[in-house]
Amino acid sequence: MIYLDNSATTAPNEEVLSSFIKVNKRFYANAASLHLAGKEAEALLDRSREQILSIIGAPDGQVIYTSGGTEANNLALLGFARKYKSKGNHIITTSIEHPSIMNAAKQLEREGFIVDYLSVNEFGMISLDELTEKLRDDTTVVSIMHVNNEIGTIQPIEECAKIIKQHSRAIFHSDTVQSMGNLPISMAKIGLDAITVSAHKFHGLKNSGALITRKGLLPESINFGGGQELGVRSGTVSVPDAAALALAMRLTTEKNMAANYSNWRQRLVNYIKDTKDVLILAEKNSAPHILSIAFFRIRGEVAVNHFQENGITVSTSSACSSKNGQAGHVIDAIRLTEPYKQGVIRISFGENNELSDVVKFEEVFSSFARILQRGKSNEME
Repeated sequence: MIYLDNSATTAPNEEVLSSFIKVNKRFYANAASLHLAGKEAEALLDRSREQILSIIGAPDGQVIYTSGGTEANNLALLGFARKYKSKGNHIITTSIEHPSIMNAAKQLEREGFIVDYLSVNEFGMISLDELTEKLRDDTTVVSIMHVNNEIGTIQPIEECAKIIKQHSRAIFHSDTVQSMGNLPISMAKIGLDAITVSAHKFHGLKNSGALITRKGLLPESINFGGGQELGVRSGTVSVPDAAALALAMRLTTEKNMAANYSNWRQRLVNYIKDTKDVLILAEKNSAPHILSIAFFRIRGEVAVNHFQENGITVSTSSACSSKNGQAGHVIDAIRLTEPYKQGVIRISFGENNELSDVVKFEEVFSSFARILQRGKSNEME
């Protein structure tokens, strides 16, 4: 089976798996304990933090280990908004964020915060002019994802950072779950205050992620316990997960498959774009590893099943919402026309893919397109 659903999750790297087992056996002590075994675990935890901060271009920053991207996004939006409520109750995010941001924003609205959701154009791009207009003196948090998980649009976060710093005192957080390992990220260079990463999106392990913040910036805690992770995220820290996260980040950064992904994506765009009744979503300004297309008056599940029967795994949209049978909020936000709304599928590359997988996809796509056209011809007879 050719796996082309890497935006949902990736296969764990063998080296990461091996390291996870070794660290579990050797460093199983509680890193908060004062005995020698605890100190050794704490030292490995700190080395993992240093490695992550070096990779992410924030050598003086702070790593708060979490259970994954959802918890880190929740912690960023809820934690910063609540902590700085005395300075203002206005939040800005976009209309195409991951549900872990969207639903946290809805919770803040229930608590009395005012949230502005930036609109996007048909390619999924926000407007920098709208961002500038929405910023207010009481804006405390702006959260804009780097790469959209459903259609792959890359937001201009460096330009966003400049505008936010120039026109407000707001904290700028970015969900970089989909861009980590696929696009270069330097927090200091870009001007980001906080980012979210999730290990299983770059061949690490599930239930492992982090909120990374610049020096001295910490959100208010959203859980309560022993005060681990700088008092922000209570609970015994998993040292093996932390070490595996750092290793997965290093390996994916060193391997750097972006050029291959970009070539494969463009090859598919060229192959598909003239096919009747098929639209390419976010054709430009999209991440190299994500390609979303939409079929005319065909449900995405039909296409997914055809590809699966021919040995290829693709998805209908975000794995987080693909089972509810409804067009997602991202598809609504880009105002895809009604006949195409239910026919979206996503192809996403990972480090285990090869050019031959792309060639096979082209063959299966062509066979599906022929079936669709035969069906339409029969309808007309």
